[in-house]
Amino acid sequence: MPQRSVPAAPYDAVVVGAGPYGLSTAAHLIRRGLKVAVFGKTLEFWRRHMPKGMLLRSHWWATNLSDPAGDYSFDRFFNDSRYKACYPVPIDAFIEYGLWFQRHAVPNVDETYVTSIEQRDGQFLLTLADGRAVRSAAVVMAIGLRYYAYLPEEFRGLSSDFVSHASEHVDLDRFRGKRVVVVGGGQSAVEYAALLHEAGANVHLVSRRPVDWLPRDRFGERTFVERMRAPDAGIAPGWFNWILEHLPYLFYHLPQSRKDRAMVVHAKAWAAEWLRDRVLGKVTLHEGWTIASIGISDGAVDVALSGGDRIRADHVILATGYQVDLSRLPMIDPALRARIKTHKGSPVLSGSFETTVPGLYFVGVSAWRVSGPLYRFVLGCKAAAPCVARSIMRQQRRLRANPGGIRSRRTPEPAKGAQAEAALR
Repeated sequence: MPQRSVPAAPYDAVVVGAGPYGLSTAAHLIRRGLKVAVFGKTLEFWRRHMPKGMLLRSHWWATNLSDPAGDYSFDRFFNDSRYKACYPVPIDAFIEYGLWFQRHAVPNVDETYVTSIEQRDGQFLLTLADGRAVRSAAVVMAIGLRYYAYLPEEFRGLSSDFVSHASEHVDLDRFRGKRVVVVGGGQSAVEYAALLHEAGANVHLVSRRPVDWLPRDRFGERTFVERMRAPDAGIAPGWFNWILEHLPYLFYHLPQSRKDRAMVVHAKAWAAEWLRDRVLGKVTLHEGWTIASIGISDGAVDVALSGGDRIRADHVILATGYQVDLSRLPMIDPALRARIKTHKGSPVLSGSFETTVPGLYFVGVSAWRVSGPLYRFVLGCKAAAPCVARSIMRQQRRLRANPGGIRSRRTPEPAKGAQAEAALR
């Protein structure tokens, strides 16, 4: 839309994104008495880019959003709503919980998109889709997964009418009576395959490795010895996951090479055990195979598999995950982006989630490569939100003490402490 000349409004902090991390961070900032603006549609990714009927793999007690006093937990939501605590949790319950949290903890979300973020005279200038301009001393990027959908090279350039990413599909009823190929072997791929079958589609699941099924969840049933060997944790049982949750800032201090190795192991694709009976014998599995070639002809997709099979399908859905890449964020001005140091596409952050541009923060999945796998999950809100709020509060105190001063800092390098590495080994 054409930009209008509108006086800029000063804020202490602007949060871009109104998903779990954006809402949680805003709740902590607001409680500290800061002037805060939140831009984005509340839980948009969950409402518009995840399939109806989806179930959360995490327990409800591990998917709390974070507010300073803990007043708006999932447990309290259950008491105030028609939903009951259960496992697995329906996505509708989580969406209703997020909207409930927003109404109570962050009531003034502005659902206008941010189209541009620049830095001028030591402050950030944000332009909104309706032409308004907003100034802020700090910006928190809580943009979630939306911009990071990953399409392997061999699928790029194909018509979205025939080949698309899983995040583009919410209502799968449109595939009733169709033949659909799902590519991927993790939770998302297997669940899409199950939901497509239940919607009346003929489904083929192509996975480069055999599907790894998680063992049956036995929370509340495990013996004392089992809990000592692998303590209960919000991500999954195990000492590594327990440390990630209860010592959430420790992972940051590992050398990056050690982090990268840990990420490879932790990012392994798994599928929940409760999906097994919804897929086996119902979906045609092509495990250990890849797509050798793909083409579109006569209104259909021709798929050739590495094992020799050929499938003629109506659509191919790529459940190929997400890759953080700051170059894919269109709202960040090129001059500002050039000043953000990155590592394999992810922003290099301080222990407070601050980039090499002072006052600019990234939380959630954007931070996971540097700050740890905890931040791929809603569970990480309770660590990231208060940490960012404390950092911005310190910044505000410095600015108030020295209004004309120019902030600067050296980007801290993660400490290569043997204690941190040993604790997570």
